[in-house]
Amino acid sequence: MMNQLSDRINNLATSATLAMAAKARELRAEGKDIIGLSLGEPDFNTPDFIKEAAIEAINQNYNSYTPVDGYVELKEAIITKFKRDNNLNYSLPQIVVSTGAKQALANVAAVMINPGDEVILPCPYWVSYSDIVKLSDGVPVEVQTSIDNDFKMTAEQLEAAITPKTKMIWYSSPCNPSGSVYSKEELRTLADVLKKHPHIYVVSDEIYEHINFKGGHFSMAEFDDMYDRTVTVNGVSKAFAMTGWRIGYIGAPDWIARACNKMQGQITSGANCIAQRAVITALEADPSRIKYMVDEFKERRKLILDLLSEIEGFKTNEPEGAFYVFPNVSSYFGKTIKGKTINNASDFSLFLLEEALVATVTGEAFGNPDCIRISYAASQDNIKEAIKRIKSALS
Repeated sequence: MMNQLSDRINNLATSATLAMAAKARELRAEGKDIIGLSLGEPDFNTPDFIKEAAIEAINQNYNSYTPVDGYVELKEAIITKFKRDNNLNYSLPQIVVSTGAKQALANVAAVMINPGDEVILPCPYWVSYSDIVKLSDGVPVEVQTSIDNDFKMTAEQLEAAITPKTKMIWYSSPCNPSGSVYSKEELRTLADVLKKHPHIYVVSDEIYEHINFKGGHFSMAEFDDMYDRTVTVNGVSKAFAMTGWRIGYIGAPDWIARACNKMQGQITSGANCIAQRAVITALEADPSRIKYMVDEFKERRKLILDLLSEIEGFKTNEPEGAFYVFPNVSSYFGKTIKGKTINNASDFSLFLLEEALVATVTGEAFGNPDCIRISYAASQDNIKEAIKRIKSALS
C-alpha cells in the first residue's frame, strides 16, 4: 500500500542513527553480543538533584496541559542561563520550549522555509538537518569540509555556497558528528560574509555546549550584527543526561519565536509538565554540577583516539567537544575483507556490525561519505573491547 502514502513520507529517509540502533537491537535479540557506539546518548544517569525536582513536581500535582511555549518559570530559567553562559539577552516572548531540540529545529524550518529556499549545511552535519529542511520543501546545500581543517567551513566556502535562493545556514558547535568547535574568531569570519547578505538567517545548534574540552563556548548571536538573524537552539539531553525527558528550547527574534509557538500549538502543544519542572532545577544549577560527566568524556576521548591510532587506515583528528570521533576510513574502500567488499562508509559500518559486533554510523548520513561516526558515550571497558574487536576484524 506504499502508493497510498504521501510523497512526503515516501521520500523521507529513515534516521541512520536510529536505524543502526534498531539493527543492533535485532542482533542482540538473536543472542549476539553487540557493543553500541552508534547512539548519541550519555551513559550516565540523570543527576539525582534533577530527579528529585521531578518527584517533587509529581507530588505537587503538576499534571495539566502546559503553556504551548513553556512554563514562565522555565522560560525565566532559560533566560538566566542564556545570560550566564552565553552573554545573550532574551525576553520571555523570545523563548519557546519544545519536545526536544529536534522539534525546535522542525518548528524553525516550518516557519522560515518556503519551497525552493536553500539552506546551507556545512558537512558533516547532524543526521536530521537535511530531511527536516526537505520536509519544509527547502533545498539542502551541502558544503564539504575536510578532516585536515577539523571539519569546519571557511568564510570562502560559505561565500561560494550563497545564491539568491539562500535563506538560512544551519550548523552545530560543538558539532555532531565531528566534535568540532567554532571559535569566536572563526564565527566572526562567517558573520562578516553574512553581513553582506542580510536576507540570510542562522540556526546555531548548541545542544553540546557544555561538553567542550577547549574551554570557552561562543554563540553566533553574541555578535550584535547577528543577534536579530540568529536562532539559538539548545536543550538538556546531552549535558544533563536527560535524553528521554525530551526538552529543548530556542532563543530567537520575537517574530520567529511567535511563529514557532503558533506552529507548535497545532502539532504537539506544550512539552511534558514534569520534565519542564525538572529542567528548571537543571538550568538554575551551576554548570559545575555536571562537570564530572564532561571530565569523564574527556578521558574517554583520549582513550579512543589512542586506541584508534593503532589501527592502520583510520585517519582521525582531535575533536574539541561532544562525544564523537569521526575518522576517515576511505583507505578501506575497494578492499575485500573476509569475503565482503567495502565500497563506501555504509559498507564499512555494516561490516563492523556484522564482523566485529560493534555498532557505528556511516558518515554518508551526515553528508560525508568517507567517514564513520563512533560515539564514546560508553564505558571505558566497552570502548576498549569495541576497538579491540574492530582491530581484530580488520587485521
